[in-house]
Amino acid sequence: MRKNSIKNTRINGEVQKVLAEIIRKEIKDPRISPWTSVVAVEVAPDLKSCKAWISVLGGEDACKKTIEGLNSAMGYIRRQLAHTINLRNTPEIKFLMDQSIAYGVDMSHKIDEVMAQDRESARLRGDEVEASDEEFDDEAFDEDDAEEDDVEDEQ
Repeated sequence: MRKNSIKNTRINGEVQKVLAEIIRKEIKDPRISPWTSVVAVEVAPDLKSCKAWISVLGGEDACKKTIEGLNSAMGYIRRQLAHTINLRNTPEIKFLMDQSIAYGVDMSHKIDEVMAQDRESARLRGDEVEASDEEFDDEAFDEDDAEEDDVEDEQ
């Protein structure tokens, strides 16, 4: 079975769904954050190993504790996975921390900071600042549209 085959893609999706359900409903380890999600799963074509990318809402400490808890519950997770999914081999799972969500939030904050600096520098220069999404007045827009529709109807 090739890495990107339809069968492998289907197995990845099923393992991700079951793994998320096991983590959310069945594991009672206090180290595992309740805000844990399985972002992606990649099962090897030979079904012997599996990488599971985990995202945890919280600080670095919560992430480390969650990975520790998941690693300590690895046997239980594999057994539940074997009972739920009928595969030739039950893969050995390696949990990896997914940093993409944190990276996206960090980039969003940086963009907001740059936009605020641009607005401030434009204000100091006396330039007119374009309206951003936050400053856009929906009610004024709706009234203008209603007036334009009335003018078109009259013609």
